[in-house]
Amino acid sequence: MSFLDPKALAQVSGMPLRARIIVEGALTGMHRARLRGSSVEFAEHKEYAPGDEIRHIDWKAYAKVDRYYVKQFEQESQLTAFLVLDASASMSYAGKGLTKLAYASYLVAALAYMLVQQRDRVGLVAFGDERIDSYVPPRARPAHLGDLFTVLEDIDRRGGHGAEPAARALDRVAELAGCKRALVVLASDLLERDADSLVVLRRLQTRGHDVTVFHVLDPDELEFPFQGLTRFESLEDQRALLVEPDGMRRAYLRRLQAFLDRAERACVDAGVAYQRVPTSQPVERTLLDFIGMRARLAGAGRTWSSSRR
Repeated sequence: MSFLDPKALAQVSGMPLRARIIVEGALTGMHRARLRGSSVEFAEHKEYAPGDEIRHIDWKAYAKVDRYYVKQFEQESQLTAFLVLDASASMSYAGKGLTKLAYASYLVAALAYMLVQQRDRVGLVAFGDERIDSYVPPRARPAHLGDLFTVLEDIDRRGGHGAEPAARALDRVAELAGCKRALVVLASDLLERDADSLVVLRRLQTRGHDVTVFHVLDPDELEFPFQGLTRFESLEDQRALLVEPDGMRRAYLRRLQAFLDRAERACVDAGVAYQRVPTSQPVERTLLDFIGMRARLAGAGRTWSSSRR
């Protein structure tokens, strides 16, 4: 199946249309996927079709027969979701495609669109520049999406700023959610001076929240393709370094892999869902992977992680 190139999304006018395109692309991909398994029929189920609410999919049935069925008798309680977006300066990096911030904001917009279509309550917390308070309280009304998309468009337009750690925003989400179980989704490159955010993610999961991390990285960061004498400039402060990439590529990739493994292991050990996402990957593919992975592991009753190496 084919998906839209991430760079093409930037040419689409407006966050609402981008979000709809991403969600419809992911759901179409889910519907058209060739699924193996028996032809078990469920008396109170019907096979999923585009337009059915994802919240009524029977994930346990999917885990058994590898087909999507919708429960026709079950009504689930309303979910509250907090979407946490990293808008720090490091997220402004772009190699040959979208900035990490643009990619993450499109993904967050698509998740918000999908959840509100399911009548769930969705809120947004963006962090990065401590002087800017980007918070949209959770609501389920379709008109609420307009407020949320406006904030996302403004963040995307001005680019990433500051170096506020994710831990502070996640602590705020913990306070806002209180004792009621919530879905917490963090979209970030996790490039911080400490690992406090991973500690807070574990704490959220321990308190019963359903936590997911999208680890958004540019292919340049994953592959280090630079050639010739290159000047590297920090996006978060005034530091700069002039180096010969060939002489440091092996050491860089070794340290990068250690960082990636550490982040993934910390999430998996805490029961936090982890998905590594290069910005070259279609956003619809990321959303489809997210839906499918949650489906399989909900049936198996275990934690999941998805890494793009």
